[in-house]
Parts: sequence; structure tokens; C-alpha cells
Amino acid sequence: MANFLYILNLICQVLLIIVPLLIAVAYFTLAERKVLSAVHQRQGPTLVGIFGLMQPFADGLKLFLKEIVIPSSANTIIFLLAPILTFMLSLVSFAVVPFEYGMVFADLNVGVLYLFAISSLGVYGIIMAGWASNSKYAFLGALRSAAQMVSYEVSLGLIIICVILCVGSLNLTEIVLAQENIWFVIPLFPLFIMFVISALAETNRPPFDLPEAEAELVAGYYVEYSAMSFALFFLGESANIVLMCCMVTIFFLGGWLPILNVPVLNWIPGSLWFGIKVSFLLFVFVWVRAAFPRYRYDQL
Repeated sequence: MANFLYILNLICQVLLIIVPLLIAVAYFTLAERKVLSAVHQRQGPTLVGIFGLMQPFADGLKLFLKEIVIPSSANTIIFLLAPILTFMLSLVSFAVVPFEYGMVFADLNVGVLYLFAISSLGVYGIIMAGWASNSKYAFLGALRSAAQMVSYEVSLGLIIICVILCVGSLNLTEIVLAQENIWFVIPLFPLFIMFVISALAETNRPPFDLPEAEAELVAGYYVEYSAMSFALFFLGESANIVLMCCMVTIFFLGGWLPILNVPVLNWIPGSLWFGIKVSFLLFVFVWVRAAFPRYRYDQL
């Protein structure tokens, strides 16, 4: 009975992370479309639900009901495994993210190394997708994306090492608590800017979305994917964007800590502060997409 309750508790904890995360990812797509439409001076999604709030569920239902088309020359097993691997890796990264003090699934002493390990494995899903599609366009897109992700992981790692030297710990909770007096964004502001730019490139976001360049490669490594297999890639990419914003919040913006250590602001739950900071960074990601043109590949 005790083992059953322990397993049930673990399942509940996993669901408490995954379900809000998937809802946040779904509504990030809606928020992105709304922000871009405001920049373009148009309305954006408005028809499905009040103010278009049900649009993510309509998109999900459409992708779920579509037929999965597998190219005749593709390696079927690897072709189907690639999106599943990408999606699963994007979810398991959140196991070590502290949304508030004590609100973390696994408070590892080597949480930073865990994040590095999982993010490095994400390259395999992309290479598998490009190779299994048996298409030159998908393969070239996969090579571009893998090269870009590996390159910018180096700069992300070097910046995080500087933060670790300031804290003296690889534990993400300890890194947040070390910022009680001053957020690292102030003394390490140049590193903060470099980290945000590297996060944009690491997640293949504009203006660094060269693997998905419509003019040359149609849609990059997932050009042959449709329906739910495409949806898993899309959810995985969006979840990685949310993860990068969480990392910026933890390493530079004080995590769940309020802006000022005053009683009025301390009444606001730490998880709400964390959500506000992540939402602001997500807005920055969308704003950069709207404001900057794509670079040429030789400018990367």
C-alpha cells in the first residue's frame, strides 16, 4: 500500500508540472500571434471563443484529426521516434526547475549539469528527423540546426560558468537564493544580454531561425512531418523556449524573489513572481521576432 501511495504521489507531481506546462505552451502560441498581430496593426485570432482564447485548442484538435503522412522512402521507425524524443526531452528538463522555494520535482545538487545533459540530447531528435525523412531539404535543415544548437551551447555554458563561480553551487535553488540582496542581471548585465541572444539562437528563434528558412529549406528538418508528429515538434520547440526563459529568470532575474524585499511585495506568491518574469521574457522573444529580419547564414 505504501508503494502504491508513493507511486501515486509521484504521478501527481509529474502531472502538476506537465499539465500547466502544456497549457502555457499552447497559450504561448496564441500570445505570439496576438503580439505579432498588434505589431502588424491587425486583429489576430478572434473567432474561436471569447477574444480567440480557444484558438490553441482548435489548432490542437485540427492537428490531432489530420492523417499522419509518412514518406514512402522514409525510415518509418526513426521517422516516428524523432518527434517523440524531442517532445519528451523538452518535458523532462523541467524536473529540476524551481518555480518557488520547495516547489521543484527533483532538487538536484547538479541541476545545472542535468539541464546541460538534456539540452545536448535534444540534438539527436533533430538529426534523426532530418536523416529518417530521406529528403535533402530535411537533411540540410537538420545539419544546420544541429550545428547551430551545438555552437550556441558553448556560449551558454561559458556564461553559466560565470554565474556558478559567483554562487559556488550547481543547485538551481541555491543560485536563486544567492540573489536575495542583488539580482545577477545588475553586476552581470553584459552576460545577461549575451545569454538572451544565445537562448534565441539555441531555440532556433528569429532572427536565428536559419534552419527553417522558407526561401531555401521550406521548413527545415520537419518539412516531411504532418499532423501530430509535426505538433510534437512544435510543442517541443515551444517548451524549450519556455525552459530558456525559466533559465534566464533563475540565473539573472532572481527566480521567484520579488523585485524589492518589502512586506507588500512579499505577500505575492513566489510562483506568481516567477510566472511574471517568464511571461515578460516570452514577450521579448516575440518582440525580437517582430522587430528583426533573419540573418544570412554567413552572418550567424
